Amino acid sequence: MTVPPSDEGEARRRFSHASLVVPRERTRKRTKDEPRRGSEPETGRASRYDTVKARLHERLLDDLDQRDLLAEDESRLSAGVREFVARVLEVEELPLNDDERRRLADELLDETLGVGPIAPLMADPAITDVLVNGPSAVFVERFGRLEKTSITFRDTDHLVRIIQRIAAAVGRRIDESSPMVDARLPDGSRVNATLPPVTLDGPTLSIRRFGRRRLRREELERLKMFSSAMAEFLAFVVSGRFNVLVSGGTGAGKSTLLGAIAEVVPASERIVTIEDAAELVLDQEHVIRMETRKRNLEGRGEVTQRDLVVNSLRMRPDRIIVGEVRSAEALDMLQAMNTGHDGSLTTIHANSPRDALARLETMVLMAGTELPSRAIREQIVSALQVVVHVRRFEDGVRRVESIAEVTGIEGTTPQIQEIFRFQRSGRRGRSLQGEFVATGIVPRVVEQLRQRGEEIDLGMFRKPTGGGGD
Repeated sequence: MTVPPSDEGEARRRFSHASLVVPRERTRKRTKDEPRRGSEPETGRASRYDTVKARLHERLLDDLDQRDLLAEDESRLSAGVREFVARVLEVEELPLNDDERRRLADELLDETLGVGPIAPLMADPAITDVLVNGPSAVFVERFGRLEKTSITFRDTDHLVRIIQRIAAAVGRRIDESSPMVDARLPDGSRVNATLPPVTLDGPTLSIRRFGRRRLRREELERLKMFSSAMAEFLAFVVSGRFNVLVSGGTGAGKSTLLGAIAEVVPASERIVTIEDAAELVLDQEHVIRMETRKRNLEGRGEVTQRDLVVNSLRMRPDRIIVGEVRSAEALDMLQAMNTGHDGSLTTIHANSPRDALARLETMVLMAGTELPSRAIREQIVSALQVVVHVRRFEDGVRRVESIAEVTGIEGTTPQIQEIFRFQRSGRRGRSLQGEFVATGIVPRVVEQLRQRGEEIDLGMFRKPTGGGGD
């Protein structure tokens, strides 16, 4: 999920030549009490260099586009990049030292050559997905809606070369013998590419982009992903070390929400994150990030999520966060939740909270266990306390559709009770109208929290007058 470019996006679009020029006052004589220029902290210099490079990259893409070089071969594109950088360094006084000036051309060249004609799309902070269905069919998702762009590749061979270049940059290979690749780009974006015969109509490229910064809880509330009462309740749940499952469809905002609700985890706790493609960005300092690895060309070296979950238990974690349970690792995750690793968080693809529990059961069976269904369900309801379901609605807005509490098992059926929901009320143009409401049920976890001394306003669970919670 991406913030509308009201701040960063607009600032970048309005960026002009003047903002790269060092103000004249910086060239004045230094007083004896001022620090020398070379004494600037390295983190400050790195941040300033990255800012200058990002802004120059946008100007470079505009320059290459105006000269119709973005679709040219690598040699002409490379010459165009170096010519642009040489011109800027000669004419403009940039706040860069000699080493940074030497690096600038090479790094801008790498970034521009890496994705070819779609480079301008990768530079747009409002775009969350870049979807290439063919040389002349390039789509993006912007603000939750798909739209076709005017970007084109010269032909199929050009698209294949770009796909192979992207794969090679992350140490992967894609060709007729290995026609699929799934990887993470250096900026954290996830890329998936296919070649015929896997895709019948030609090569495809799908890039799921992640913002330069994580969306914070306050921002998501402002974007109406959830209400203040929902945010307050989830903060109590996570800080109180209850186990939470976030469910939803592809692109619903599960990982975004997971990062936001994890903000309240105390900085003193040791967190281990486990993901297929690392995308979670947490505030806490004591975070160990783990990522799976595909098997190599010889069929060896694979590291699965299940391997990582088992290994994480030996790393003295206070909390385990699994980016998404997909398979047999669900069993190990549930066992960890049931054996002292309270406060763990994970996500799952599902259509509803009840469907999420059913899918967990299926995944446990994938581990090869011979446990009866009832035993698996008892383990699930013992491990999980809260299920949060997120959905991308038809107006493109991602919202928390339901927050439910797992209350136990009756017969062979897990029991859940809904605490909050999004209540539709109609449409206004393209926008869906509605509100977040409480159902009137006070969850059982509240009593446990109050016994620990937490002061919780029960008013947040009051059903609105007029029956909105029915």
